[in-house]
Amino acid sequence: MANSNFDKGNYERVIEILSSSVKPTDAQGNFMLAEAYRLSNRLKEAAPYYRAARNAGSDEPGLDYYYARALKANQNYEGAEQILTTFVTSPGGTKEFKDLAQVELDNIDQIDILSSAENYYRIKNLEDLNTRWAEYAPVYTNSYLYFTSNRDGGKIYGVTGTPFTDLYRVRTQGANVSIRTLQALDPIINHSDINEGSIAISSDGTSIIFAKGNSGKATGNNNVNLFFTRYRNGQWLEPRPLAINVPDAWDSTPALTPDGTTLYFSSTREGGFGGADIYSAQLNRRGRWVDVQNLGPQINTPGDEMFPFVSEDGKLYFASNGHPGFGNLDLFSATRRRGKINVENLGQPMNSAADDFGLYQFDLTRGFFSSNRPGGKGDDDIYTYVNEDPDLKVVNYFVQGTTYTTDDAGKKIILPNTKVTLMAADDEVVSEAFASDDGKFKFRVYAEEHYNLVGEKTDYFTTRKEFSTMDKSVDRSTLTEFITNVTFDTEIMMDRIVLEKAIVLNNIYYDLDKANIRPDAAKVLDSLVLIMNDNPEIYIELGSHTDSRAPDDYNLDLSQRRAKSAVNYIISKGIKPERIVAKGYGETQLIIQNEKSEEDYQRNRRTEFKVLRYNPREQEEELPPTEEVDEYDRFFDDDDSGE
Repeated sequence: MANSNFDKGNYERVIEILSSSVKPTDAQGNFMLAEAYRLSNRLKEAAPYYRAARNAGSDEPGLDYYYARALKANQNYEGAEQILTTFVTSPGGTKEFKDLAQVELDNIDQIDILSSAENYYRIKNLEDLNTRWAEYAPVYTNSYLYFTSNRDGGKIYGVTGTPFTDLYRVRTQGANVSIRTLQALDPIINHSDINEGSIAISSDGTSIIFAKGNSGKATGNNNVNLFFTRYRNGQWLEPRPLAINVPDAWDSTPALTPDGTTLYFSSTREGGFGGADIYSAQLNRRGRWVDVQNLGPQINTPGDEMFPFVSEDGKLYFASNGHPGFGNLDLFSATRRRGKINVENLGQPMNSAADDFGLYQFDLTRGFFSSNRPGGKGDDDIYTYVNEDPDLKVVNYFVQGTTYTTDDAGKKIILPNTKVTLMAADDEVVSEAFASDDGKFKFRVYAEEHYNLVGEKTDYFTTRKEFSTMDKSVDRSTLTEFITNVTFDTEIMMDRIVLEKAIVLNNIYYDLDKANIRPDAAKVLDSLVLIMNDNPEIYIELGSHTDSRAPDDYNLDLSQRRAKSAVNYIISKGIKPERIVAKGYGETQLIIQNEKSEEDYQRNRRTEFKVLRYNPREQEEELPPTEEVDEYDRFFDDDDSGE
């Protein structure tokens, strides 16, 4: 019976069956019981059963690792360290668990440092709201606190033995709760036999993205997806799944940036760094979430990262049991400077040996978070916090600009709906957006970094524009305001792709009567390599021209050799040979006839490229500025399945 229920994910039933009947000498039964506690998020209670399984001779590959984590959850750091050290240094064992154990061992070494770190947080249990049941994942907007809870009882979820969770809201003034206004969200959102999880809300409170799943059926335990709905005509519409969900994966804990254009969420989909990883997705011009990106190993670990939140000052807050912490999930902040991400444990009292997660700020010094630490009112509780750091000063850096092109007369005109990507110096994508109808775009940037702004639009050359915040940082010691915003202005000029139109590559020079590539010419050709890499859909001709100061046949041969030399150089940089051809024109296409000066000769001695063929990539369809599309429908693909 225990095996059958364990396979179905009915961990509470496994605990009921085994806790009163398993014997200390039963290695398999004790390990299964410990795993049932762990997998139902009760790692602390699993410790004695892991110990019993270990003493009974269990050879399960993850036993020592999970036992050590259970000891850590009980704040038995010394015992956890002993188990991990023995496991890591002894022969045998799987590499996967030994690697995880080494990470955990390194994390334990940081606990004394974390415990002694000074911080200015003050916390308080939100007693007016919390019950003996679970209240967690708070989100505050428009004087309402939204949260997840199973406070009203109901059908039991077999994994945890507790009621299924629903979404609620209550009117609050900061941390002052008006409990008489408490209400569950509409039945079209909440279901009695499905867990509704954490929620993200648009700034106006009329659109929500929330997690939903875990029906408790045999195949339902990992079936957690993100759903969207909006409030229209006095009611919430039928929630529909986002197209970014992945089958057989846990997609949950959504959060929106303040401007609503980036969605962060946690997922167990394949290709991550461990358990649950944090991902981002961008809202495109059609109102769909696209460009799903893993936040990378600086944020994600072999453990679990979840419950992201992006504050108004650009910090990413999240919960993790993979970074150095006190026990289970701890709260962390991630800040970016000089191209590197610095992850910092928020320390005590924000963190404990229990699960601390789900942080949400309602201003830059105050907010809410969730914890199941001892001393609360029940299961998960919601807490308030305030950061009383007297030296706290916030500096926000932004770059804003406009995308342009030119008309036939060379006059600059706005180019709307251009995709603009902010890239770090190593080509890491920092953020993406579509320029508005007036060509405007804006990004948050960070101090002391080099960037590239990359503009992309069908029928235009993908264009890079360098931008830097180096040596432009504000001296915090001179600030008198709590928040200082610094904005830099720029523009991106986009050239239309016109077949057979010659584009001159300036400053490509050859030694007299030579065709070899000089270092100064190589730098210019490198820029063409970059253009071809950024525009993989173009096929070009590289043409070389001479002046008229030699016989025609000689100039034709020399120009062909020079063009071929330049093409060979470009191919050596990784451009496919079929995308570029060499053409020597000699003196057949002089710009200036009857040259009279060295300047005239130099203008004729030029290298050009022109696009011979253009195969546009399939890009995100852009909405014409005048087209009106229902925002509700724009969040999804055309069919109801979300595929």
